[in-house]
Formats: sequence, structure tokens, C-alpha cells
Amino acid sequence: MLYFAIRNGKLVAGLSLLTLLLAVAIVGPLLIPGDPNAYVGLAGQAPSSEYWFGTTHFGQDIFMQFVYGLQSTFLVGALGGGLAAIIGMVIGFSAGYFGGILDEILNALTNVVLVLPTLAVLLVVNAYLGVRSVAVQALFIGLTSWPWAARAIRAQTFSLRARDFTDLARLSGVRTWKIITREIAPNMSSYLFMTFILLFGGAILIGASLDFIGLGPTQGISLGLMLNNAARWSALHLGMWWWFVPPGAGITAIVGSLYVMNVGLDEVFNPKLRET
Repeated sequence: MLYFAIRNGKLVAGLSLLTLLLAVAIVGPLLIPGDPNAYVGLAGQAPSSEYWFGTTHFGQDIFMQFVYGLQSTFLVGALGGGLAAIIGMVIGFSAGYFGGILDEILNALTNVVLVLPTLAVLLVVNAYLGVRSVAVQALFIGLTSWPWAARAIRAQTFSLRARDFTDLARLSGVRTWKIITREIAPNMSSYLFMTFILLFGGAILIGASLDFIGLGPTQGISLGLMLNNAARWSALHLGMWWWFVPPGAGITAIVGSLYVMNVGLDEVFNPKLRET
């Protein structure tokens, strides 16, 4: 897999861009510590050597906000997507392997959450929270984003539990969860990894949507909140393109790199799509 991975242009390009943005999100706040919402300069300055991305309508450093916003955006994606992936795996593996009444109960639960209007639920919940944070936002995103992953993993598990190697492990007295973690899950590792990538990107988009409409964290900054502030204070009409272009480009770059990575991984793991 590594041989084909390092030769796949899509995977390398997507991973390189994502790694660069992640490095900025991790190292940036260490190099430029401070409050990203502090008023540091004159209002509405265009990009310059002093302020790389210019300043806002209130004299805030947009580059500093962008760096800290990247960090918040990655946290929402990692926490929300990771939680959704864990819930989806637990429910999918349990329903697919055990079957019977447990499968019916978990499948019913999955269908209930699946038909819920996710964004509407998140809007109501976030609107009534007194204090909103990145962690709380990621928690609710994770709790509402897992159903499709659970259904897909359940279907894969149904197929793998009837294979010879699974029957052999069961007859050998191997415990159930060891069969799932050592026999079934490794045979789905590529699918599980790509599922996490999709959940990661989905969590980022949902979080950015909530931030943009004003239901993001009450403290700190994120790329979605930067877009919200730019729209609220008429940056487009004032010609302050440097206020809304960086956060929009940042969200697009993160989600786009994840999508390109997913396409590249599909080509690596699927011999029929693999480029010679």
C-alpha cells in the first residue's frame, strides 16, 4: 500500500496541503501568542509587511485570527469527526456481528437519528446554550453525524462475519470483541480510515455553518466566525476582500484536501482504480 500511496499524486497533494495547514494551526499560535480579537492597529488596513492579511474594521490582525481560527477548525473536525467515527464503529460492529434483537434495536436507533434534521437540531441546541465552546460544538456534531457510517459498517460486518477466518476464530474460542478488533476491523481498515476522513470534513463544514450564522463559540475565534464578522460588518461592500477571502480559502483548502486525499486513498486501496 505504501508503494502505491507515495506514487499517487492526488493523495500526496492532498496530504501535503493538509499537513501544511495543520502545521500552521499548531506552530502559529506558539510563534504569535496573544489575543486574536485584540485591537492592534488602524482599522481596515490592506495587507502589508506589518499585517500580512490586513486588519478588520476594528483594527484586529486578520492573519492572527486566521492562524487561531485554523486551530479551532481542526479541533472541531478532529473531535466531532472522531466522536462520530467511534460511535458509528461501535454501533455498526455490534449490530452487524451480533444481529438479532440487538441489531433491530441499534438499527432503529440509527434510523431515528438519521431522519433527524441535523442542522436544525444543532441550531436549536446551540441557540439555547448559555456558553458555547469548540468542545461543546464538536460534541453535538459528533452525536448527530454517525448514522450513515454505522449503517455502512454494519453492512460490511454482516459480510465479514460469515467468512472462514471469522468462523475459525470463533471455533477456537476467541472472545467476541477480539474477533471484531483483530479479524473483522483490520479487513475494513481502509474503509474505516476513509470514513473518518469524510466525517472529519463533514464536521468542519457543519461547524463552519454554525459559526457563520452566529452560533459558534462565544469565546475565541474560528474561520466560520471570521466569515460571520466579515458579513456582519459589510466587508464585501466596503471592498475589504482581505477580511473574508482568507477564512473562506482556508475552509475550502482543508475540506478540498480531505476530499482529494479520499479519492487518492480509494485509488490506492482499490486495485481496479489504481494507476500503474
